[in-house]
Amino acid sequence: MKVVRGGTVVESHWSAPADLVIDDGRIVAVLAPDTEVDAAAEIIDATGKLVLPGGVDPHCHVGFTSGEFTSLDSYRECTTAAVFGGTTTIVDFAIPRPGQRPLDAAGIQRAKAVEGLCDSALHACVVEWDDTTADQLATLADAGIRTVKMFTTYAGETMANEHTILNTMQTTRDLGGMVVIHCESDAIVTDAQNLAAASAGVDASHMAQTRPELAETASVAAVLAIAESQRAPVYFVHQSTPAAVELVADARKRGLVAFTEAVAHHLILDDSAYRGAHPERFVCCPPLRSAETVAELGRHLFTGHITTIGSDHCCYDTAQKQLHRHDVRHMPNGLPGVETRLPVIFSHYVGGLGLSASRFVELTAAGPARTNGLYPRKGSLMPGADADIALWDPDLEWTVTVDALHMATDYTPYEGQRLRGKPVTVLVRGTVVVHDGELVDPTPRGRHVEAAPLDFGTIPALVDAG
Repeated sequence: MKVVRGGTVVESHWSAPADLVIDDGRIVAVLAPDTEVDAAAEIIDATGKLVLPGGVDPHCHVGFTSGEFTSLDSYRECTTAAVFGGTTTIVDFAIPRPGQRPLDAAGIQRAKAVEGLCDSALHACVVEWDDTTADQLATLADAGIRTVKMFTTYAGETMANEHTILNTMQTTRDLGGMVVIHCESDAIVTDAQNLAAASAGVDASHMAQTRPELAETASVAAVLAIAESQRAPVYFVHQSTPAAVELVADARKRGLVAFTEAVAHHLILDDSAYRGAHPERFVCCPPLRSAETVAELGRHLFTGHITTIGSDHCCYDTAQKQLHRHDVRHMPNGLPGVETRLPVIFSHYVGGLGLSASRFVELTAAGPARTNGLYPRKGSLMPGADADIALWDPDLEWTVTVDALHMATDYTPYEGQRLRGKPVTVLVRGTVVVHDGELVDPTPRGRHVEAAPLDFGTIPALVDAG
């Protein structure tokens, strides 16, 4: 038995000084401070710390292959970085390669979970509907994989047409699942890229012009219409503009079950990065937006319109990014961020702009767990939950440098940023894995966590937004 004593416990809807009792990897009691416990219990001192549920990252790409590029981390490497950043569950994507069945892609990724230092879940992915797809999705749901990623861009690789999106929404709805969708209009993106190639250029410094905001909002509107026609739930990944977020919020007002994910780099960084020395390091889809757009997007963390914050972690290095830096149409898209997601959001929004610690927990742990069928086992500190716990020093000041991070790359988009607040002790199912900046238990203990049928009546964002 262990007792986390002396800290302030922060749940998604309350916070107070309290002690946590852990037994057999689960939280078994939440006690008033200094309540008498078994004298033999191991005490973990949380004095002066915030005691938070371990983060749940709803958007990670681990060892992800797109075109000629594969991101550089294994499950071991990604989850090591995750726990140092206070995240104790990642949700990866099983994106099939050309000719590969969604079921087979998921089986390969699921088998990697045991390599991790923490637990993981999976999104499946459908690119093209055929007469086997419905049965594959049913088999995946039986295995606890209920969310299905889809793309409205990347023609010829992962893009799904509207018929496939509609059929997949129908099927996942009836299986207690949900489509998770990347929305950019491929036609608008292609046109913008062609215009850029004929004028200013399509090198990394012009990334923002090659994927305009209208491409995102047009695609979101189209997908919302399909979802509404089927009364099917839908989750929009990495929404980068307030207009896109507000389209989803308006759909919720009409009664649609719809969710918005933002990612850390769209909430912190802006398109001035494309005018710096290494614009290629910041190439991601959707691209970084203007400082004004970033500020407006961040405002929706406070309005309730944003449901979750992910990382969209893609662990490429500078050499991969530079290979086609003069033509973003051939570059690998994505930024490394599984380790920095929580600290940069905590410092900028909780410490800097007054977001409550409970809202932070909702956005980065409880909300992602709910929308992925993992709550209350994950994203909570209530009795019965896995004892995935991060002890945060809210006043610790530190500077982000790639040398001090643990991701399998040679850069971080937040290099040199001065942050306040950091997880200093992290427990995975009751075992202290990280303490005072050191990996104290490197034992692989990862499990694939099966998603329960999604219960949308328990998700506060449906009530809070709008």
